[in-house]
Order: sequence, then C-alpha cells, then structure tokens
Amino acid sequence: MKRTSHIVPIVLFVIYCALFTILAFNPIDRPTWWVENATVWIIVGVIAVLYWRGVQFSNTAYVFMAILVYLHTIGGHYTFANVPFDLVTNFFGFERNHYDRVAHFTVGFYAFPIAEWILAKRVTTSRFVLLTYPICVLMAIAASYELIEWIYAISTNPEAGAAYLGSQGDIWDAQKDMLADTLGAFFATIFFFIQREKDINRLRK
Repeated sequence: MKRTSHIVPIVLFVIYCALFTILAFNPIDRPTWWVENATVWIIVGVIAVLYWRGVQFSNTAYVFMAILVYLHTIGGHYTFANVPFDLVTNFFGFERNHYDRVAHFTVGFYAFPIAEWILAKRVTTSRFVLLTYPICVLMAIAASYELIEWIYAISTNPEAGAAYLGSQGDIWDAQKDMLADTLGAFFATIFFFIQREKDINRLRK
C-alpha cells in the first residue's frame, strides 16, 4: 500500500480532533450527538488500531476516509436534517436538505482502502473480484447501518429517533441512503482502478 509519510494521516487526525472539540459545544440535540459521534469514534478507533498494528494505507485512502469522519462530526452537531446546507439546496431547487445523502455517498469511499488492501495482499488475481468485492462489502455495511438506525429509532422516543434517522418524511429514505453508499463505492473503486492501473495490470504477472 502506497504511503509516502506519516504526516498526512496525523494531520487529518489533528483536524478531526479540532473539529470534534469545536462542535462538541452546544449541539442541537445532545442525545443525537452522542449516538452520531459514537459511529465516528468507532471508525476513527478502528483506523487508529490498524495504523498502530502496521496496517497502513496510502495518503489518498486516508483522505477518502477522513471525509466521512468530518461530515459525520458536523452532522452530529446539527443533526443531519438541520446542517446549514441552504446554498446547495437552493441552487438545485431541492425540497429537502440532502446533506445526509452527501455523507452517505462518502461512506462508499471506504471501498478505496478495501481495494487497496486486497491488492497489496494479493488476495485475488481477478480484476473482477477486485472491482466488485469492495462494492459488495460497502453495500453490506450500508444495509447493516440502516438496520441499526431502525432499531435505535424504534427503541427511543419519537423525537430522538426522527433526529437520528434524518429521513425528513421520506418513506424511502433508507433505500436512497443505501443507493448513495453504493454509488460512492462505485466512484471510489473506479478511482482506485484509474490511479493504480499499473499495479492492477501486474496482478496476473
């Protein structure tokens, strides 16, 4: 896995710590803030443990992974439905705040480090598997997360559940979120194939 230095992941982590500290003050809904940030803490914790144990990715992969962490931290402060996103909403004439869709799209970016790990470990020599496996993994994660959201929403009070879901009255919100995750995974995997074309071409050599 191509990583030129330790600087990029460390800088990205410092930025996260600063963003988290600022947005920890006076969130719109504290219970929702706890739940949303718990997701981020798990993600950051897993990345940090892997890094410490020597499973280190390229700088590009760390940038991709950081985007979701930042967006999710912001969403935890405001709740996803209330993040100031009027500039985009008004520009495209949307009827609802699509900040959560953008965040879900970046969930798919984690297909990049998955593909990078598969290639580095030579888990497969099949380009088809290298292309489809990261996408399938992200689709499974997306579906699992929607189940977790559903379980939380029905087990807490209606207001907290609605704030966590951020569905904004859309009965197909879960399906659209999973589609956004999947499209993000397609984008990240295709980007990986373009960036690492030479390495991928050596798979069967």
